[in-house]
Amino acid sequence: MTFKNKVQELLDAALAEKQELFLIEMTISPDNKILVTLDGDNGVNLQDCIDVSRAIEHNLDREEHDFALEVASAGATSPLKLLRQYKKNIGRKVKLVTLNQEKYEATIASVGEASIVLQWKAREAKAVGKGKVTVEKEAVIPFENIKEASIIISF
Repeated sequence: MTFKNKVQELLDAALAEKQELFLIEMTISPDNKILVTLDGDNGVNLQDCIDVSRAIEHNLDREEHDFALEVASAGATSPLKLLRQYKKNIGRKVKLVTLNQEKYEATIASVGEASIVLQWKAREAKAVGKGKVTVEKEAVIPFENIKEASIIISF
């Protein structure tokens, strides 16, 4: 079994014990620096990172492989990559750019298996007379058309 396969197996076992956590990314550099990025349905706390780190580190033999291990949570402003991340952020504002360079700052209204529904309010000119009126807008964007999306943090 390769080093990467062994690490992946240990990581999968650790995540199986914590069903609310999920893997965003795992990379292993040529000099065996392991970087694991996690997210969770209810966020990721320090203890979650420690538990996953220990599950991996305590089951690898340093005599066989010299390695460095870093387990971290996806940052609050990290781009959304997985369907599960979109689902956990329903109701939150997102900044999204499509492959056609269309830009949206809107609320995630719903998430399907193939697309996301965004909603926002916009000011548009009245059909008759002067002035503007606030209208509700909605866009359905297929996941394959999303170039980048990240949550807008508001205080």
